[in-house]
Amino acid sequence: MADAFTLLNPGPINVHPKVRAALADCPDQCHREREYLDMQARVRAKLVDAFDVADNYDAVLVSGSGTAGMEMMVSSVPQRGMLVIDNGVYGDRLAQMADAHGIAVKVLKVDWLERPSPEAVKTALEDEHDTIAVVHHETTTGMLNDVEEIAAVARETGRTLIVDSVSGLAGEAFDFDRIQPAAVCCTANKCIEGLPGVSFVLLRKGTDLTKRSVYFDMANQLAKQEAGGTPFTPAIQVTAAFEAALDLLIEETVAGRITRYSRASATIRAAMDAMGLELLLPDTLLSNTITCAKLPAGVDYSQIHERMREDGFVIYAGQGDLGKTAFRISNMGQISDERVAEIGVSLKRAIS
Repeated sequence: MADAFTLLNPGPINVHPKVRAALADCPDQCHREREYLDMQARVRAKLVDAFDVADNYDAVLVSGSGTAGMEMMVSSVPQRGMLVIDNGVYGDRLAQMADAHGIAVKVLKVDWLERPSPEAVKTALEDEHDTIAVVHHETTTGMLNDVEEIAAVARETGRTLIVDSVSGLAGEAFDFDRIQPAAVCCTANKCIEGLPGVSFVLLRKGTDLTKRSVYFDMANQLAKQEAGGTPFTPAIQVTAAFEAALDLLIEETVAGRITRYSRASATIRAAMDAMGLELLLPDTLLSNTITCAKLPAGVDYSQIHERMREDGFVIYAGQGDLGKTAFRISNMGQISDERVAEIGVSLKRAIS
């Protein structure tokens, strides 16, 4: 068995022993029988309970990574066309999905180190764009976009808002009452601290949906799940682990988890500052869970990665061209305060 690593990549993450135990202890079962279907109903109920949105939103599950949840949302919610705000890899992925499903898509490109301005969003909108899509936490850089500002534009212009919060929900504040999105996609294996293989969309009740896919037809998924069924074979054991993770989230509370993550990222950033490392983003744009720092002169990513791996840490390279100039450290998941404090010690050794 491989040695256990502290995962400082933005998902998959280290999970609680109860989550691993739930995966192992889940018996073989049929997805058409009450054992699985009752679990599916509990998971859907716990999702809307955890985020306190049961009155206005339904949880729609889909087996697959966070990208599956994204594609179910993108292929189902827009009616005619979509404006995508792209200031990172995942904004670009939203646009690729829209194009693949024949949705008229326009991309508002923004520098990876900047947030989109509401004025630019408003100017970019055209009549055919009934939907605006934005990434909440752009893990390319650790950028936290101001979704409330984009939501205000959507309300003012009468557009539907959809949000990729795959790396955001349970790790960053998200005020559903103020933002009022039509749909938000997320996954089990990031800030909810489950395992890869299940993702979901929180869908505002009464939202009109369009069928552009078979597997990612959200109207069909929702109808079957609401009726106590499932259209396809789901990831049963991973769903059992997801339920255990949701139980832990509800016990800790979303606010409590955000506080824990904020404490961890503050410790990591203080250590980087003491070493003289320069962060890619200013404090005002930083998320709670990803810190992207510039590589020191004369040090490449592979050196830092391999030396920290010797200490049991797995870090992440920058994406795209940033792979040559920056690296990322994530603090999602089950990482003790004591282990967080050791990250700085390991990083200092790695860059020396």
